[in-house]
Amino acid sequence: MSLIEVRAPGLLTTVQDLGREGFGPMGVSPSGAADPLALRIGNRLVGNAERTAALEMTLLGGTFAFPERAEIALTGADFSATLDDHSVEMWNSVEVRPGQTLRMGPTRAGARCYLCVRGGIDVKLFLGSASTHLLSGLGGFEGRALRKGDVLRIGTAAGSFRTFRKRKLAAKVVGQLQPRKVLRVTAGPQSEWFSEEARKTFYIGTYRVAEESNRMGLRLEGAAITSAAGGEMLSEGVCLGAVQITASGLPIILFVEQQTTGGYPKIANVISADLSSLGQLRPRDEIRFELVEMETARALLAEQEKLLASKELILE
Repeated sequence: MSLIEVRAPGLLTTVQDLGREGFGPMGVSPSGAADPLALRIGNRLVGNAERTAALEMTLLGGTFAFPERAEIALTGADFSATLDDHSVEMWNSVEVRPGQTLRMGPTRAGARCYLCVRGGIDVKLFLGSASTHLLSGLGGFEGRALRKGDVLRIGTAAGSFRTFRKRKLAAKVVGQLQPRKVLRVTAGPQSEWFSEEARKTFYIGTYRVAEESNRMGLRLEGAAITSAAGGEMLSEGVCLGAVQITASGLPIILFVEQQTTGGYPKIANVISADLSSLGQLRPRDEIRFELVEMETARALLAEQEKLLASKELILE
């Protein structure tokens, strides 16, 4: 059985796949990769199914030793990776020889980097997913972030001992999938609770990601928004990407480990095609919001999925 030895865990490294959908009524949010596009592409580069579990690193990467041969790909943010002191290209499949060590540094841009390995990270599933849910301490590797000395098992993939074939993401696609700082949103269910002036302030303003942000939510700093309800309402179900306006008037974007109910009015919701951009936002990054119609949101998602399904996405 192939293994990965954690020599240094980085700032926050967890096992993630595409999450566990459908358990909101039980109070369990999906969790999963903060940048699902990067995870999906990384898995395709090494010949895995798109949902296969990988390692998600945040802001500062770790150091990992490979006792046996492996095939890996790094996607998402550039963490200046080296393999035995040789630079590792992003968005490429890479052959790792027995005994080699992968070292990651701090991010150059973006927040999260994904280490995908052929066969995936082999952990016990919780509610059908390998994703780590940090808030509840469930899923992933012992329900927690990785620590120095942890040993991870690599799963067995069909054709694992095949001859290595170099794969890379088409250069033109890299530009098309760059994270956005102008997030497109649709009107939230309580949008009309806010005055025209308040909505104008929200859409023309620039917001900064606060230091207190995490996988539960991205707190924003900027112009306060007031609602007729005074920032409170009866709790109701909430979803990934919802933009709540708290009693202080400042927005919070609900993220992959968000609570499943909330009692603040929602002025907007980040569209599905831009959710991956949320995963690459760092503290102090500045963002803006752009209102689009539901039909536009659907069209943008369909366009993105068409690009991901394209035969020109991965070059061999």
